[in-house]
Amino acid sequence: MMATSQVRGTGISETALDTAAIAALVDDDAAGASVVFEGKVRNHDDGRGVTGIEYSCHPSADVVIAEVANEIAARHPEVSVALYHRVGVLGIGDLAMVAAVSSPHRRESFKTIVELVDLIKEKLPVWKRQVFTDGTDEWVGSA
Repeated sequence: MMATSQVRGTGISETALDTAAIAALVDDDAAGASVVFEGKVRNHDDGRGVTGIEYSCHPSADVVIAEVANEIAARHPEVSVALYHRVGVLGIGDLAMVAAVSSPHRRESFKTIVELVDLIKEKLPVWKRQVFTDGTDEWVGSA
């Protein structure tokens, strides 16, 4: 799928994500609204305490994240998109994913960010290993 000028950045990162830098990618004088989503590592899951997460990905993850961003951009021609996901060992509060969109109007930005996050969670070949406070761990097959 060809990249569009609406897709301002995508990637898989082994280093900490910078929300301000990713949001700046979609900043535009034509945009009346910008929305940013930060997916953070939380300290619990399904009633169990969590101490951290380890994300790993398939080698195609860079391609898939770009394809998802382009698919969303094609659905919403007035929206600019940036989307990054982290891999490696993350602690509580660390950013696992940052998505940013901008558009002329707020409704389109809000609608698009929801679609973008839902689609990337469905399609991105990223797996997480949750480490629980009781010393056990669990692999989960979704972003």
